Amino acid sequence: MNSNPLSGMLTVDELSYGVETGELDTVLVMFTDLYGRFMGKRFDATYFLDSLAHGSHACDYLLTVDMEMQPVPGYEFANWERGYGDFAIKPDLATLRVASWLEKTALVICDVARETDNELVAVAPRSLLRRQVEAAARSDFVAMAGTELEYYLFETGYREAHAKGYQGLQPAGWYLEDYHMLQGAREERFNGAFRRHLHRSGIPVECSKGEWGLGQHELNLRFADVLTMADRHVIFKQCLKEVAEQQGGSVTFMAKFDADQAGSSCHIHMSLWRAGESAFPGNGMLGPIHCTQEFAWFLGGWMKHLPETMVFYAPTVNSYKRFQSGSWAPTRLAWCSDNRTASFRVVGHGNGLRIECRIAGADCNPYLALAASLASGLDGIANQIEPPPIFQGDAYNAAQLELIPRSLREATDLFAASDFTQRVFGEKVVEHYTHFFRTEQAAYDKAVTDWERKRYFERI
Repeated sequence: MNSNPLSGMLTVDELSYGVETGELDTVLVMFTDLYGRFMGKRFDATYFLDSLAHGSHACDYLLTVDMEMQPVPGYEFANWERGYGDFAIKPDLATLRVASWLEKTALVICDVARETDNELVAVAPRSLLRRQVEAAARSDFVAMAGTELEYYLFETGYREAHAKGYQGLQPAGWYLEDYHMLQGAREERFNGAFRRHLHRSGIPVECSKGEWGLGQHELNLRFADVLTMADRHVIFKQCLKEVAEQQGGSVTFMAKFDADQAGSSCHIHMSLWRAGESAFPGNGMLGPIHCTQEFAWFLGGWMKHLPETMVFYAPTVNSYKRFQSGSWAPTRLAWCSDNRTASFRVVGHGNGLRIECRIAGADCNPYLALAASLASGLDGIANQIEPPPIFQGDAYNAAQLELIPRSLREATDLFAASDFTQRVFGEKVVEHYTHFFRTEQAAYDKAVTDWERKRYFERI
């Protein structure tokens, strides 16, 4: 049925054939909200095929809701005064694929557009990344990326975890298992299923491995252009959550699930390509790296603009709990050739030469994190921003290095005040996301936590 070299990818004709033969009867039509969660509809597959010419729609409040799906006042884009109307959701048929973990189901990712003129909605996460892809193309660049996601596995299912207040969950592992094959084998019923379903759903997998936490793992996908990578990333998270639940377990992508356990990261690898070859390797030298000037400037811009785009890498209050000395998560801005204490690491050689940013957490929205990365690097090239000298040693204890933003409040203030973010994303986008992050901070500020009860209930 499938003619695409990637198993599970579908053309419209192949979807139609699958409907005729009874192999497929449902299509998930989806886009992400600001958190990176999938929103959308389940279409009868026959109706989806019949409706392709005119598409579908969804309520515009979905780009203004909080985690509890409550409409938040204060957004210009959508509010009660405007009546919460609709926007168009336009399937990107290049993303049409089988969702192999669901019975007789396909899925497609959509762009969000205005119903009046079909222009992309500027504040939609996929739109932000599309705009940066277009900016790269104007200089004949194609940005390639890989996102390395970590997660914790639990034998406790989501419903039971909710009933227990997310306390006392049974991790899938019971000792630290970084690269550990024996302990990893015990969790293979989860991770093996994840790998197989991703492969069958048009998402090529490299490998999975144990990580530095109880029941913590990493599963790596093959690199791709940045938009494809972001699409694969959000499907990856949806697949893992749903497959874990089918098996009576659960998985979390919180940046810091437990104070006593390692945080979960999303290391971003990126390079620029031109005419089918990487634009990064060359005859110049940056420290020990044989590279082009574009490589150096891309690195310089990415590092320079990291603080003011930090919210796109670390979007929640919890994100900042991950940045602890000696935790494998960075705390200071530095680059190195191969040093996991630094926030930026240069790895690979030849066409594989790339920059790894180790700052993003597993809770990031990949469309936003990759948009920030690409925009920063392109600005570095446009303005010939040189990176600082290469760092050697323990970056955690290098007091001369700049600290990364330490809280969502600090990062939001930097984002809101930045001339750079206004210039590359637009004033309305910056206002929209500033309100989103301030709303997230305010929700935390008024919450009473278990930490407070344990500390103050009796002894204050």
